[in-house]
Amino acid sequence: MNGYNNNNAKRFIACYNMIDTALRVQGDMRRSISYTEAVRRAAKTNSIVRKYEDDLIDFGRLRNAIVHNSKENVAIAEPHDDVVEEYEKIAKLICTPPLALSTVGKDVVSCIEYNVKLIDVIEYGYKSKFSNIPIFKNGMLIGVANGQKIIDVLGKKIYEKQNVEEYMKNTNIEDVIKEFSTDNYYTIADRNVTLDKVLNMFTENRKLLCILITNNGSLLEAPLGIITISDIMDINKVLDNYDIG
Repeated sequence: MNGYNNNNAKRFIACYNMIDTALRVQGDMRRSISYTEAVRRAAKTNSIVRKYEDDLIDFGRLRNAIVHNSKENVAIAEPHDDVVEEYEKIAKLICTPPLALSTVGKDVVSCIEYNVKLIDVIEYGYKSKFSNIPIFKNGMLIGVANGQKIIDVLGKKIYEKQNVEEYMKNTNIEDVIKEFSTDNYYTIADRNVTLDKVLNMFTENRKLLCILITNNGSLLEAPLGIITISDIMDINKVLDNYDIG
């Protein structure tokens, strides 16, 4: 196949081979599985493949037409430049997806200790404009002070006719987050987490609000960055405009 004297055809087939190999390695799939089936299976767990599933299958059919209908290493058809460029972009996204930390991940200005009073956490959130603040106790992450969840707790106190001002002044943030619902609203990822993995996390857990990124994905490490559900639009923009270089 490398003998084709058609440059676009060579580039197109190279993309096919890269993607075919990557899907099988990432999904631990046998060689006997067809390219189309590999795409179908990968789309269930890989957000990038899912996004371009139909295009990938169509491009696979075009590759087969080029390979099986060509003679003497002369491609029967030359894919248009824009088709080849799109396939190359998708190939790079699948094989070397961009890191979340270096694209949409926002810096974590600071963390808060478990014994800080709720009223001070709320003030810090207002000043810093952060709605998800990591809470640590003895060097371990014990939760995330989420703005909406704090409002829910305060709403409950109002409903119960409690003195909200006294509650905010006298209650440690550790005790507040214990009142949050038991939903897995945050998770941890290591510094190498890619955008496709981030999208998968939000897709698999519809109640997930934020992802904290640490060096090794440990609760015992200070966060390097944070990604929230509001960043999904930016993630898609990065993927749509990914520079293949």
